[in-house]
Amino acid sequence: MRQRPIYLDHNATTPVDPQVVEAMLPYFTESFGNPSSNGHLYGWEAEAAVKQARQHLADAIHCDPDELIFTSGATESNNLAIKGVAEAYFSQGRHIITVATEHSAVLDPCAYLEALGFEVTTLPVQGDGLVDVDELSAAIRPDTVLVSVMAANNEIGVVQPLAAIGALCHERGVLFHTDAAQALGKIPLDVVAMQIDLMSLTAHKLYGPKGIGALYVRRRRPRVNLAAQLHGGGQERGRRSGTLSTPQIVGFGAAVAIAMEHRETEGERLRQLRDRLWTEIQALDGILLNGHPTQRLPGNLNISILGVNGAALLLGLQPTVALSSGSACASTNAAPSHVLLALGRSDAIAAASLRFGLGRQTTAAEIDRVAIAVQTTITALRSSPQSPQQHETFKNGL
Repeated sequence: MRQRPIYLDHNATTPVDPQVVEAMLPYFTESFGNPSSNGHLYGWEAEAAVKQARQHLADAIHCDPDELIFTSGATESNNLAIKGVAEAYFSQGRHIITVATEHSAVLDPCAYLEALGFEVTTLPVQGDGLVDVDELSAAIRPDTVLVSVMAANNEIGVVQPLAAIGALCHERGVLFHTDAAQALGKIPLDVVAMQIDLMSLTAHKLYGPKGIGALYVRRRRPRVNLAAQLHGGGQERGRRSGTLSTPQIVGFGAAVAIAMEHRETEGERLRQLRDRLWTEIQALDGILLNGHPTQRLPGNLNISILGVNGAALLLGLQPTVALSSGSACASTNAAPSHVLLALGRSDAIAAASLRFGLGRQTTAAEIDRVAIAVQTTITALRSSPQSPQQHETFKNGL
């Protein structure tokens, strides 16, 4: 049987942890009740399971369990946060601020609102991928109702200064939303200390099931108003109607609990493996690091390679390693990554990029195999007569 490639695309998705699967199974066949059915045992069992999962999520981000709304994933959470705030605060202002490196699940709802008459300011980032907080401050206007800045970038792993942004927004009376899909269970998140008003979450980035997410909505100081985008049965206190998927919610809660228990030790292990990979790859010239060297997720490494064709690079690595050149959500789009272009990379350099997403199953032996494969592939492509001319070389350190 042919050996499967080494999986280094954990920023795209993760395998479901066996403990998570085990926790979910009874709620498919035995305790299958509807958590909204409060007149019998089956409903009570489901309701109790949902309550426990909600508590696991609340503990992870330091909020009240009642401040969490279950959704189908981070995309829905982002849409609910952005459109829900825009509609609820329509009479107070129609200006929204976001950042050029955001996920399309933030940029597209903003573009939708812009078509309806809202004004959207899309801030650039600095060369390391970080937003300039002073520039953000200057962009806030009296009619600004929402600032949306991603916690950790899905492509380059850069972690934004959430506490500084939250303090600024609260000082100016503006709501602060963050897409924390990549950050949950990997870096500390505290909605109180960071003064975050809305936070989008998902399960499948931390070894939970696909199709389940959550949105944190602050209930006090300030109480955030939110217009529902789905109407029907009135579930989730009327903010997101639809029968709750108990098995998926249980899986989400279990995945978060496991991730939080091992966050620090696993983070350090991944950081060491990532640095090992970077050290071995940068033995070659013309390797460019994308994003801040240290203020990034521990398991993320994003590089651009000068003097190679991007498509040929990925194709050459396929037998050994499964990874991507950017967001998995935009993998069918041949255009260069908008995130890398926002860093100031050229189209050619952005196209010749690799995103390594390390995970729980990643070993040192696999990292060494991948490093050799990357070095071999790059050397072969550069020596090819069809290789693009290499204009300059870079040596960057993590």
